[in-house]
Amino acid sequence: MSALFWGRGASGLRWALWPTGRPGLLTEEGSLGGVWGCRRTSSASPCEQDRRKDWGHAKLLEVLEARVRQLQADRVLEMLAKQVDVARLPEAGGSQPPRKAQAGAEAAPGLSGRWARKLDKEKRMMQKRKQQLEARLQQRAERRAREQQLRVEPRLLSGQLAERLQQCGPSAPGSPWEEQLAGLLQEAPRRLHCEDQGSADRVSRAQCEGQQQRLLAFLQCCVLADQLALAHHVLVTQHGKARQQRALTLPMYNTVLLGWARKGSFKELVYVFFMLKDAGLSPDLLSYAAALQCMGRLGQDASTIQRCLKQMAEDGLQLQELFTSVVLSKEDQAALLSAVRKAEPTFSPPQPPLPSSQVNTSPLLREIYNKEHPTSYPRQHLTLKTLKGLFQQQLSVEMATTVTVDSVEKAPLLTKEVLQARKTLQGLRARWEAELCQVLRETKASEAHTAREGRPSLFPYLCLLSEGEFAGLLLQTLQALPPQGESLLSLAQQLGLRIFNRHVVQRKRLSDEVAVSRLPRQHWEALGVPEAPHEQPWPLPVVVQLGKQLAEVLVQTVKMPGHLAECQGSCKLIPVLYHVYSFRSFRQIGILKPHPAFMQLLATAAERTMTFEAAEVPMLCPPLPWTSPHSGAFLLSPTKLMRSMEGTTQHQRLLEACPPAQLHGVLDALTQLGNCAWRVNGRVLDLVLKLFTAKGCPRLGVPAPPSEAPRPPQGRLPRNAPPERKAELRRELARCLKVAREMHSLRTDALYRLSLAQYLRHRVFWLPHNMDFRGRTYPCPPHFNHLGSDLARALLEFAQGRPLGSHGLDWLKVHLVNLTGLKKRESLQARLAFADEVMKDILDSADRPLTGRKWWMEADEPWQALACCMEIAQAVRARDPAAHISHFPVHQDGSCNGLQHYAALGRDSVGAASVNLVPSDLPQDVYSGVATQVEVFRRQDAKRGVQVARVLEGFINRKVVKQTVMTVVYGVTRYGGRLQIEKRLRELSDFPQEFVWEASHYLVRQVFNSLQEMFSGTRAIQRWLAESARLIARTGSAVEWVTPLGIPVIQPYHQDAKVLINGGIQSLTFSNSGDTSQKPNVLKQKNGFPPNFIHSLDSSHMMLTALHCYRKGLTFVSVHDCFWTHAADVAIMNQVCREQFVRLHSQPILHDLSRFLVERFCSGPRSKKVRVARLLDMLLSVPKTGAFNLEQVKHSTYFFS
Repeated sequence: MSALFWGRGASGLRWALWPTGRPGLLTEEGSLGGVWGCRRTSSASPCEQDRRKDWGHAKLLEVLEARVRQLQADRVLEMLAKQVDVARLPEAGGSQPPRKAQAGAEAAPGLSGRWARKLDKEKRMMQKRKQQLEARLQQRAERRAREQQLRVEPRLLSGQLAERLQQCGPSAPGSPWEEQLAGLLQEAPRRLHCEDQGSADRVSRAQCEGQQQRLLAFLQCCVLADQLALAHHVLVTQHGKARQQRALTLPMYNTVLLGWARKGSFKELVYVFFMLKDAGLSPDLLSYAAALQCMGRLGQDASTIQRCLKQMAEDGLQLQELFTSVVLSKEDQAALLSAVRKAEPTFSPPQPPLPSSQVNTSPLLREIYNKEHPTSYPRQHLTLKTLKGLFQQQLSVEMATTVTVDSVEKAPLLTKEVLQARKTLQGLRARWEAELCQVLRETKASEAHTAREGRPSLFPYLCLLSEGEFAGLLLQTLQALPPQGESLLSLAQQLGLRIFNRHVVQRKRLSDEVAVSRLPRQHWEALGVPEAPHEQPWPLPVVVQLGKQLAEVLVQTVKMPGHLAECQGSCKLIPVLYHVYSFRSFRQIGILKPHPAFMQLLATAAERTMTFEAAEVPMLCPPLPWTSPHSGAFLLSPTKLMRSMEGTTQHQRLLEACPPAQLHGVLDALTQLGNCAWRVNGRVLDLVLKLFTAKGCPRLGVPAPPSEAPRPPQGRLPRNAPPERKAELRRELARCLKVAREMHSLRTDALYRLSLAQYLRHRVFWLPHNMDFRGRTYPCPPHFNHLGSDLARALLEFAQGRPLGSHGLDWLKVHLVNLTGLKKRESLQARLAFADEVMKDILDSADRPLTGRKWWMEADEPWQALACCMEIAQAVRARDPAAHISHFPVHQDGSCNGLQHYAALGRDSVGAASVNLVPSDLPQDVYSGVATQVEVFRRQDAKRGVQVARVLEGFINRKVVKQTVMTVVYGVTRYGGRLQIEKRLRELSDFPQEFVWEASHYLVRQVFNSLQEMFSGTRAIQRWLAESARLIARTGSAVEWVTPLGIPVIQPYHQDAKVLINGGIQSLTFSNSGDTSQKPNVLKQKNGFPPNFIHSLDSSHMMLTALHCYRKGLTFVSVHDCFWTHAADVAIMNQVCREQFVRLHSQPILHDLSRFLVERFCSGPRSKKVRVARLLDMLLSVPKTGAFNLEQVKHSTYFFS
């Protein structure tokens, strides 16, 4: 008899009647357990709910009937033996048809006839419905079992092709597959694959493109995860439905084709060719390469191969292109060549052009690649044996994928409480790991079931790593969560990207593609180091969906005993992570927040280790030279040449479309920046750690621990407290929470940086570089590099030292004065004299930094000033200061570098003088100049009786206008400038605050007017760039250009494309502004073009300086427009810097830009449109230039100083 179970659904508890037996399994008889088993939600269809209700009624009647018999038997015991056969229920697994003649008499003797007839009638009706339901369920189970079988033979929509496919059945004589393939290749496409739906359907087309990206990524991942049969099954299922077939693309078919070709499965390969032709597509080079390499592996006869090659030629495809245009592995190329040589025994694949024959022809790089004047480039200061050892260490680190580093937090006393907390954590993690592995196996099985239904799922992605690796990654994520939690979207994206990176590392680790030599790009290419096919990044929705799935597994699985949260708590398990909602910037977002008891357990245990991804830590050997857009930097860890928002592929496509020689200058500059060896400044690190492990020192940039955070008010307000008091308390609580979050973030950032510095204290390390879409360069390791704060820069020094020479000590002194910010408007000689005047303070700072007069603490950059004091002290105390080996980097900063480029572009004499392009005895300060001009305008308005002009008397200074002047060149609007000035005015305690709003409006207008007066050429160029970008965006295109060094640039500003990921604990919606299928964002394209164009120029100037400094044997690194080198080499670097600036701006940059934009956006069929005609007029009206002589820059002392 059936048993009564409690069923729990998503909407709460409900009664459900279930058949006995093990739920969730399909038996051969098609039992009901497999259909209704283990449902977690009550989302059944109405039809299914009715069937469940009928089934329940039938069973309920049986139970009632049995109860009636039991009561009757108790009353008439003597009749029990006679009625035992009648009272027996039907056995499980079958049902007996009711007998009308004696049903009422045998059902329940002693009952009234009316009740018995009614019960019998109801029973017969329910038995009939039960039989019908069983038949339906059995049919459904059989259909589902058939669906679980992976489909191989496709369902074709073309009747002609379907008939040809039937001829290849098992009964067909011989082996017709070769003939079928030859015939298919000759088949003409029956229809266009993708019809243009017009611009009005842009949204649906964008959604279709997103689905196509996800499906292609699924098929590719299936091939990588050795799930080729599943990929074929999903492709067959999608192809068999007309609507889904329209979304299939040639790369999808090629992906599966290549998979079968590598396995030598000719029959399945022909099936894919049938589908390809049925979809109306024509094979491309990759399709033919797959067919030929499959024949090569199987040793097919020459006639079939010859027919294939003949058809390829008729399609306009060249045989040589199979070996030059198609990226294949060595094994695939060997099989392909074997097949081709069967048909053409004398064929030899074309040899790739020698690297030496590919030369960059840019006039700016002619000297760099000129072979007539050979140059001896600097070598690494380490021996070859040492470098090989370092290479092996780095290889081991990247193969392990993570690096464990000891924390620099103060070690706790090993009390009983601490030891118990660590033991508890160890036990919990062991249990969590086992449970996570089990849940991941179940999740993988569920995703496999979805894929077997013919729908793309996460199954192949979950096969890329083992359950143990996934569990370890999730536990690392749990360990790193902050107390305030992290948004589910951010966490999901980070998890997905880390899985992709680990998968790429594993692929490279197994491919044996790593060489052990360390040479620059030209030597590396000359070695012929093979470049494996690079891994395509997964679409952003796939990354987020995968990370979200794993985050949900973590939330549902990781639990801890309740007694850890409350002293009197039970042993009942409670979740470690909670999913809550919070408002951030007026938006409600989902957050995964750790239980406070878990955070307390971590704090009590005070474990002193942290885990970093291998790519987050500086390298222990010189980086690989950049040789292509996807090859360079780390040995195994994937690194983009051009960093961009996740999900955007437009930058990578532009880079891959470039001729290789066009990128040589960029690749060599990035390689040179990464080849700079670094070491940790141990003396500075010791001082910082002393403050860090105490209570910090926020004034010096050392964050305080959480214990120093402001405490919220204690106690509760009385019930009759006024609303104003309650509102004040809420604001105070919010302020305390905000400050605590900021302090935790700063403390964690400093902890990462200092722990890595301690880990690398006695090592030499390197910082590989890449660039953003404008060409600006950045070190890849995020936590410890020279782009950080004053504290981060002070911890670093060059690993290779150079003697100071005759002028090195003077440059150290000038650099120290620059760091103090005390003599910005003084000459170099005055700064040098000032350093000599305060030499006692300098030496005192070096000897007693925390106990002396602490002169260094008053500097603008205190930690770098202290490091410089220590270097000067060592030099002046040396027997021969000129022979002192210095590792200290000296900086030379550009003077408002953006305005320098604008002034050079427009040959603006007035602007050039303001930003030190013209030689002068004293440095010019553009910020003071603008403040002076604004004061002139204010006086004129005050005389005319303008009230706000009178109020501002005495308050206009350099500090008030500096930020606005600095950011105008980078596209700040009047609104943004007003906010900047308002902030400065509010910092003035004696300024009447009631005039802040009016005064900020007045000042921002006068600042822009002053800049117009001082930089008329600059403003004209800025307006031309902005208006050109606006008109380009209005035509439906994003702004593109090519930098003077050949970097293709495209602005990634488009209308936001909303991406929705349903299901789970939260549906995620995120915006992707880099989606090229969306219209350009006109406002962002317009506002972004002027600053981005200037950034591309300053990056070109920096790269030229880097290459020429490297050619002269200098150590060179940069922080955008701040150039670093040894003190002895500052004069040479300054000369190179000025020469390359002049050479850069001697090119017709604006006219070249105009010519490129006209060719790119105003040519072709659309040139007759009205908007394009207006754009053409604007692009041809290049601003006129002034009479400034660029040669003066070479003699300007304060151009960079």
